[in-house]
Amino acid sequence: MKYALIGCGRISPNHIAAAKANGLEFVALCDIDPKNMHDKIVKFDLDGVRTYTDYREMLEKERPELVAVTTESGRHAAVALDCIDAGCNVIIEKPIALSLADADEIIRRGKEKGVKVCANHQNRFNKSVQKIREAIEKERFGKMLHGTAHIRWHRDWEYYSRAKWRGTWEQDGGALMNQCIHNIDLLRWMMGGEIDCVMGMTDNLCHDYIEAEDIGIAMIRFKNGAYGIVEGTTNVYPVNLEETLYLFGEKGTVKAGGISDNIIEEWRFADMLDDPAEVKATYGENPPNVYGYGHTPLYADMIDAIENDREPYVTAEDGRQALELVLAIYKSAAEGRPVKLPLADCSTMDFVGRFRK
Repeated sequence: MKYALIGCGRISPNHIAAAKANGLEFVALCDIDPKNMHDKIVKFDLDGVRTYTDYREMLEKERPELVAVTTESGRHAAVALDCIDAGCNVIIEKPIALSLADADEIIRRGKEKGVKVCANHQNRFNKSVQKIREAIEKERFGKMLHGTAHIRWHRDWEYYSRAKWRGTWEQDGGALMNQCIHNIDLLRWMMGGEIDCVMGMTDNLCHDYIEAEDIGIAMIRFKNGAYGIVEGTTNVYPVNLEETLYLFGEKGTVKAGGISDNIIEEWRFADMLDDPAEVKATYGENPPNVYGYGHTPLYADMIDAIENDREPYVTAEDGRQALELVLAIYKSAAEGRPVKLPLADCSTMDFVGRFRK
């Protein structure tokens, strides 16, 4: 299967490694900065892979079957739509878009063109997360009561100064949209998905050189009667602390922790079907960074979805749901009131000037 990558920045090594691990025919790299491509060619021994600074030219000349879009967030939708129109299946890095209108157009056009579209929420493939999802699907929790997602990370001036698009409303959003959306996705997925309303507060406490928030806190009421809490920040000193997910049901309590929900720290169920110590030992991983090991199985699933004409495990609709929840928190914080879901439309651009001093 012919594969190409558009965008050779911070997350691209995970995509390259996943593509190689899954035996894809790597035909092209594309980036506006040739040095970014050269560095990846040397690091990953990609001799023979062609390089382009114009992705439209790449699509026309190479005709890849699968493309990964890992540009700055604000360009995800436009690039993905061009790939879809070219007949390519697409893996889109999170967030799938920065507006619900763009996300809806990706979903609509993907169906129209008959291609598969996968939102890159790779933490769904963590061993720990898969074990927890299994318990959800087997209804071991009983009635779900509430869940919490905590993302306590550190981002400083050096991080933001490396790429001018970071922290901007037009190309990125803030901590919730960039750093926290993976865990926000997991919380919504595990708690039942459908949301009644959201109440949020956001602020910029330490990063006056970016436009968007560096802290966000929200309460969520799900349509099934359960509740959720999101706490996300990039203000933790001096380095990343943790990313944790708690799930509380009438018959079960689970905590996933570590740097990216990659280990199980609590496993308690009334049915006592398994040994908690064994579960913790078996379903824990120690990845080298917050990106974890999920890209490789996500790619394997996407390849299988294409070959067997089925939906990928993480769909464009899933990506839209995560985006919608972040935008609902932004909207609630900006308007100082609870926000009902579903949202008709919303974009990060609706919040330009929100924290202007």
